[in-house]
Amino acid sequence: MNNAYMPFLSQIQKVIRHTDIEYTFRMHYVGEVKPGQFFEVSVPKYGEAPISVSGIGDDYVDLTIRKVGKVTNEIFENQEGKSLFMRGPYGNGFLPENYRGKELVVVAGGTGVSPVKGIIDYFGNHPEEVKSLTVIAGFKSPKDVLFKEDIKRWEDQKMNLTITVDAAEEPGWNVGLVTKYIPDITFENKENAAVIVVGPPVMMKFAVAEFKKLDIEDRQIWISQERKMCCGLGKCGHCRMGDTYICLDGPVFNYTEGKKLLD
Repeated sequence: MNNAYMPFLSQIQKVIRHTDIEYTFRMHYVGEVKPGQFFEVSVPKYGEAPISVSGIGDDYVDLTIRKVGKVTNEIFENQEGKSLFMRGPYGNGFLPENYRGKELVVVAGGTGVSPVKGIIDYFGNHPEEVKSLTVIAGFKSPKDVLFKEDIKRWEDQKMNLTITVDAAEEPGWNVGLVTKYIPDITFENKENAAVIVVGPPVMMKFAVAEFKKLDIEDRQIWISQERKMCCGLGKCGHCRMGDTYICLDGPVFNYTEGKKLLD
């Protein structure tokens, strides 16, 4: 009988440094993975941390990690060629079939870009599968912008891309919260719109409110509660919100259910 808590060893193929405290670790992995799912990454004697998938390849997954505590501090001591323990993937993820043929809008803030990056990459590479793709990604400042190389690639793809920062001393940046740019979105047919919103709870709350002003219905909106993860198996209770276990029932929710889970 398999032990669900037993991790496997995965080699680090590449380390991509975004900021002083945010790196992407490209981990060897062969298997089915969905954008928005997560893995548990562990270091013996230090513990484990849930990390969202930020990229998917034929033989790897990208895990973008912020250095914020004991486990992640130790993960950052590992470089290319070293190995980490992982288990997963867990959760339901963002399913491309929910958005095919739609006017898709993705709004994300800070590290919330990580779980949606896979879906942006997918439709950026397959623009014929959506009616249109609009991406609004917000960061605190220019030095906090993640995925700079990916953003350059997105700029050359068929999408409406807005990168915004809360504040910037240098010119050339869109300044303001992501909510500032939502009212400018136009839809050919609002009934055919689909919206993904991921970020801090307050950001999601007010971003969804802006879409509601545009007459976008709850059933057309998806959110992720990825920050609530812990054991990944619904055993520890850390992610429980009411009767819902985020790691088992989510972390991706249609807003008809997700609105009941916002902090």
